[in-house]
Amino acid sequence: MPHSPLHRPPRPTAPRSLAGPRRVVRPGLRGQASAVAAVGSAVLLVGGLAAAALAAAPTAQAARATRAAAAQAKAALSVNWYESAPYYSTLDSNAPDVGQVMSATGQKAFEMAFILANGGSCAPSWDGTDPVSSDTQVSGVINQIRADGGDVIVSAGGYNGTKLGQVCGSAAATAAAYQQVVTTYGLHAVDFDLEEPEIENSTAISYELGAAQILQQEDPGLFVSITMPSTTTGANYFGQQLLNQAKSLGFTPNDYTIMPFDGGFSGASSQVTALQDFNAQLMSTYRWSSSQAYAHEGFSGMNGRTDSAEFFYQSDFQTVLTFAENSGMSRYTFWSLNRDRQCTPVDPGFTSSECSGVAQNPWDFTAFTVAFANHTSPSPPPSPTPTPTPTPTSPSPTPSPSPTGSCATAWVNNAAYVRGNVVSHGGHNWTANQWNYDEVPGGPSGAWDDDGPC
Repeated sequence: MPHSPLHRPPRPTAPRSLAGPRRVVRPGLRGQASAVAAVGSAVLLVGGLAAAALAAAPTAQAARATRAAAAQAKAALSVNWYESAPYYSTLDSNAPDVGQVMSATGQKAFEMAFILANGGSCAPSWDGTDPVSSDTQVSGVINQIRADGGDVIVSAGGYNGTKLGQVCGSAAATAAAYQQVVTTYGLHAVDFDLEEPEIENSTAISYELGAAQILQQEDPGLFVSITMPSTTTGANYFGQQLLNQAKSLGFTPNDYTIMPFDGGFSGASSQVTALQDFNAQLMSTYRWSSSQAYAHEGFSGMNGRTDSAEFFYQSDFQTVLTFAENSGMSRYTFWSLNRDRQCTPVDPGFTSSECSGVAQNPWDFTAFTVAFANHTSPSPPPSPTPTPTPTPTSPSPTPSPSPTGSCATAWVNNAAYVRGNVVSHGGHNWTANQWNYDEVPGGPSGAWDDDGPC
């Protein structure tokens, strides 16, 4: 179809493609014996409850009860790890060994993708082909991650396939289906990735949002995020409708994440602009301040070559990471861990689901999610433009306003400022309350505090 801001372009070789099941047990998974031992230990921890379930249930049900008991016994990670978990395509036959990635990078959490409807039924399954009720593949990977001290967040939806909200018939039924997933794997975090075509179906979106709200209420402490497409100016029309629906329900997730790629983007500067514009949308919808909105805002990028042949390099990820940290954003992730390695040749001329299409070392992009979780990105931030932009000269950064009658150095457009910088504009002095780029003092972003006339 012709490209428009309201439709993401088709993905002929999309890494999120769900065209056809790949029910493959990957060779080389570490920790199978330790995972079995962990299951046994967890059952002992939960005691008679699991034992009673095993005694009363058939073999298959007993195995599921054992897995659930073991999963529930695992302690949750701190929330910053769920907010920095890279997406991981669980049924990819050439998926990387997560244990090796954990050892090499220090990453502790991974976003398992994707939960979909099993055909036209309201039954959760991995990639729409592997029912959760009888799963033996994904549970092994989750056990491996947990045995190595990590955890998972499960993502529902994605770009293709039939979503539960499209077939379950009500928010309550949709929530019950997702609750099966939460219970089976003992989840501490869930992501609702609401994309095409579901995002254009207001009824399906109301069921998904309603289900997310029910899970949030019935599973205290469960981390819930909402992910949606992005244009170069923030959420598209349907994304804004989604925000409005959530607001009308009285539902606020831990964060809303946009995906600024595959929509006419060019480098990190365009992604930062989209994030700033989305911040303004959150402010308007929820009547939040800019800082409150950033505290509920996330970034989900695509490493290397995207489906529409945009390219995002390590330097772009660093620029957005620095912006995210300095603005107080809550989430930073990317699609996908499976692609976080170099292709041969480096750019094969198409978008691969198993390598990035840019020159890199293994796990270069995962290093940025680890840095976000650990808050280790350097400060002050670079300007989010492809070429250096001169930083305006100003008095030493100070959060206190300049004395009345004394105007600070004039604000300069197309420049980056950090928290505490003081400028003058429109006859007033202004103090930056967050990192910002090309944000006019007094503008809708709320990035500047008015210090009064000068």
